[in-house]
Amino acid sequence: MSWKRSAVVLWALTLSFTSVATGEQQQADACADLSNTTWPGYRRPGARLQVRYLLLTRRNPDCAHAFGQDSLRRRPPPFDASLPTKVIVHGYRALGSRPSWAKALARALLAAQDANVLLVDWVYGASFAYNLVVQNYKEVALELSVLINQLQKHGCTLDSFHLIGVSLGAHVAGFVGTLFEGKLGRITGLDPAGPMFKGADTYDRLDPSDARFVDAIHTDSDYFGISIPVGHVDFFLNGGKDQTGCAHSRFASMYGYVICDHMRALHVYISSLSSSCALKGIPCSSYEDFLTGKCVDCDMFQGSCPTIGLSGNSGITVSPLPKEQKVFLLTSSSPPFCAHHILLELEVSPLEKSAEVEVTLSTGNWRTDERLRLQTSATAYRAVVAHPVALCEIASIGLKNTGNRLYRQGDVHVRSVCLSELPLLRQPKPLCVNNIRVRRGAPWTHDLVQVCEA
Repeated sequence: MSWKRSAVVLWALTLSFTSVATGEQQQADACADLSNTTWPGYRRPGARLQVRYLLLTRRNPDCAHAFGQDSLRRRPPPFDASLPTKVIVHGYRALGSRPSWAKALARALLAAQDANVLLVDWVYGASFAYNLVVQNYKEVALELSVLINQLQKHGCTLDSFHLIGVSLGAHVAGFVGTLFEGKLGRITGLDPAGPMFKGADTYDRLDPSDARFVDAIHTDSDYFGISIPVGHVDFFLNGGKDQTGCAHSRFASMYGYVICDHMRALHVYISSLSSSCALKGIPCSSYEDFLTGKCVDCDMFQGSCPTIGLSGNSGITVSPLPKEQKVFLLTSSSPPFCAHHILLELEVSPLEKSAEVEVTLSTGNWRTDERLRLQTSATAYRAVVAHPVALCEIASIGLKNTGNRLYRQGDVHVRSVCLSELPLLRQPKPLCVNNIRVRRGAPWTHDLVQVCEA
């Protein structure tokens, strides 16, 4: 360990003996709330960095209690050291408002697992000027490390802590993990912040060495989120950039254009905790390779695809764990955000001129369209599309020659069109329809009669 790291760890340990974790002391039956602030309040002396903690458990899921060192002396203590501890760390608060989503995340965690849930409230230090907020994040991490040291004295183990950081909060969690030399049980980063961190040293940002297992969900990697992998497994939803259902026009609502993509990671994570459908990622080197069907299984994980949520190591059982492994998945635009990945394979006879074919998958009122541009140099094409229901529930498949104006090819002879559901398993054969002639102005449709296995 370098002298710089040794000095920081020593400082944190010294603080644990000389400091008291901050937090309002309220009566047990009083409900506490996260802070908010205004510019005048932010400018008050001593207000720029106030770290408070709120505790929620299954005994008080809707009434948070202010939590601090004195809370541990109560009999019985509200904190149960025999249970795992989830620590939620919010990120940058541009206008000084409290994070309205924090309690919803806490309740979802408690519904999924009996645990202590601590909300880290550092709104005062997280508000207004972003560059100044970034200067505060390590101090917040030091304060949190003091509390974790105190909790260890009351029976907690480092392995029982799971830190969940949103945006800049992910790097706060990462630095806490650095202070404890990677011995924390788990850190989950929900679209970890990118500005001022994309080129940072691993010591200064979230990385796989910060906990025994680190996972991250990326949804806005081209703006507010980070574009590089920072965990053992990194889920890139819809490529990690533009999310379905979020506006991508400056003329849309401010929320839709500015932070919808960034906050999608949080909403997907909350949804995953209670959803009956699993959000699984498929390992691939790039989103482009994933969309063109070049990555179709999870063999590198011995067939078990990483899953968003609370499952141990995201469901990965291989050892040693991977590092900075990108996995990709498609989602729908609204909760529970689940989509079935359908691999579309099209084989055509050689073309004299380029063409375009639209493939349509239909189930009731649900319809998924995919356009394939056909070239004279190839006869086989692949694409991965998202459909709301499983392959066995697709009612019909349609083909249409859509290249009337832009392309000069006339009829297209489709040797076969095949559908498979990803990840590919060593069982069902693809569902195929063969020998189709798609004429201009004459769409082709074929009904599929299938039964899903119980």
